[in-house]
Amino acid sequence: MTFTRSVEKHLADILLAVRTTAPRETGLQETLGTVLAEEVTSPVALPPFANSAMDGYAVRARDVAEVPVRLPVTGDVAAGEAGRPVVAPGTAMRIMTGAPLPEGADAVIPVEWTDGGTEQVEIGRSAPEGNAIRQAGEDVRAGDVVLREGTLIGPAQLGILAGVGRAHALVRPRPRVVVISTGAELAEPGTPLAPGQIWESNSYALAAAVRQAGGEGYRAGITADDAGSFLNQLNAHLPGVDAVITSGGVSMGAYEPVKEAFGGLDTFRFERVAMQPGMPQGFGVVGENQVPVFALPGNPVSSFVSFVLFVAPALRKMRGLTPESPPAVRAVTGAPLRSPAGRRSYLRAVLTGESVTPVSRQGSHQLAALASANALIVVDEDVTAVPEGTEVEVIPL
Repeated sequence: MTFTRSVEKHLADILLAVRTTAPRETGLQETLGTVLAEEVTSPVALPPFANSAMDGYAVRARDVAEVPVRLPVTGDVAAGEAGRPVVAPGTAMRIMTGAPLPEGADAVIPVEWTDGGTEQVEIGRSAPEGNAIRQAGEDVRAGDVVLREGTLIGPAQLGILAGVGRAHALVRPRPRVVVISTGAELAEPGTPLAPGQIWESNSYALAAAVRQAGGEGYRAGITADDAGSFLNQLNAHLPGVDAVITSGGVSMGAYEPVKEAFGGLDTFRFERVAMQPGMPQGFGVVGENQVPVFALPGNPVSSFVSFVLFVAPALRKMRGLTPESPPAVRAVTGAPLRSPAGRRSYLRAVLTGESVTPVSRQGSHQLAALASANALIVVDEDVTAVPEGTEVEVIPL
């Protein structure tokens, strides 16, 4: 069999065609998982004022140089205190965590070092200047860059956006991806199966994979095995999405609606990629906005492996991240491996530490075997047999 593309060439063509999503001003709560499209600086120092790192007593360090010592307590300082009281020489003030340091104080004695008195306090341990004090600007100075453009926003990054007073941020939003499954044999899960039918699973797995990869994935449902129905479904969703994934309809036989719909377009190609599973692949851009469409094979393992190799890196580029291939590790195979000549195999396997063992069922239709795997063993095109105990390349899932 003649193959028209290597895995690398097919991915390279995809990455040339996909575009990074346009930046959009987004409310803080919606920025999680997006990529920052601006540089963020702090308008103020953080902390903006010296404050207590602990519940305790604000003192002058020289007044507690010799312990034990008993000092009068002249007042309380709570977090959020507007005024700034003064600690006079030879006195102490009760202070709460986060409360501004009173004028004159240069140390905080944790309450655990005292008898907890409210009118007078006995202090049993001395402390140096600066003890248990968060100094103004020790985290961030006014004007400092706190996040660079291209930063992926996780919980900590979202927290610093809030911490420097930002209610919105300019980000590259998560790509919106619709998944369309084709096939007259498909039935929705939860409905009875007619003779010759199977429950449709690909769109559920692929939409979930999109979400796990940082996009917004959703199902468009099932379309019949004719190009007209497929195009109607596609055109209904095309204006509101950044990418489309189709499942099925790309093989060499009859009743291949995706191939019929796109086969005549100059902007679309169908390839035989030198890989197993997932040899039949299609990719192109369609519509006024040149929306990328990933036409994946219909067998569930084939479509999932295709997503890992081709769609996931493309989604990274669309998000504004480096479009790298899935990271691989090395492990020793616990069983001999076989692979067809001329195709790169991606064998489903279980990776445990530095050992990897292929699952017993490797058919491209065997979804349960895929569900039991947590890795793919990669066997190159020019290798047909790998002995047990050989170190191999593995892609963790």
